[in-house]
Amino acid sequence: MTQRILIVEDEDSIANGLKFNFEQEGYDAVVRRDGPATLAYLDEHSGDIDLVILDLMLPGMSGYEICRAIRDRDTELPIIVLSARTLSEDKAHAFDCGTDQYVTKPFALPELLSRVRNLLSRASRHGNGQPAPSRPALEEFNFGDVHVDFRSFEVRRGEELHRLTTMEMQLLRYFIENEGAVLSRTQILRDVWSQNADVTTRTIDNFVMRLRKYIESDPANPAFLLSVRGTGYRFTTAQKDTNN
Repeated sequence: MTQRILIVEDEDSIANGLKFNFEQEGYDAVVRRDGPATLAYLDEHSGDIDLVILDLMLPGMSGYEICRAIRDRDTELPIIVLSARTLSEDKAHAFDCGTDQYVTKPFALPELLSRVRNLLSRASRHGNGQPAPSRPALEEFNFGDVHVDFRSFEVRRGEELHRLTTMEMQLLRYFIENEGAVLSRTQILRDVWSQNADVTTRTIDNFVMRLRKYIESDPANPAFLLSVRGTGYRFTTAQKDTNN
């Protein structure tokens, strides 16, 4: 079945160029030029979109707002932001809204196509119930009063239920599968964000802060997701290690 990419871009030259190149790669590409049209299309074709390419500077409704609205509808749909905004604050805000990757304009088409293939491959493996190579087929995981459901992208701590984005769940899975190991920020970038030209170590720190809000009773004094000074992070279920 042909995979469908939704392009949200108001500049005709960019939108038409992306549509042409994606179709040359064998994808079905659809263009929408503003937020209301995008969300209406998603509501009408729920489940038929495999990936979204999203500009940030759009008329009426910003890309950030669109990203949040998409995440309210679907926590797993891959989103790549494609924007001329290059400030780290813009990238951090986009990740906070739920994007999976951030590409700045002007961009190299081969790199964008590589990112698209990578995200679609990950989404396909998850949808088919097939884990990535060399990774355990974890479906659920429990520690403390936390229950992680990798299938539904949900984390429950006590009575609190959180729906995670694709990248949040991938990062949490990575920590869990490497329990006890000290993971450097560079290693995390390499293993979780395989295409990382626009992802920095600060992005990892922001994601970790969000994960702590989901899994820690006191995020300021974490018991499970620990900082290792000058290196990175370590995940542990042994709460006696909280002073590390």
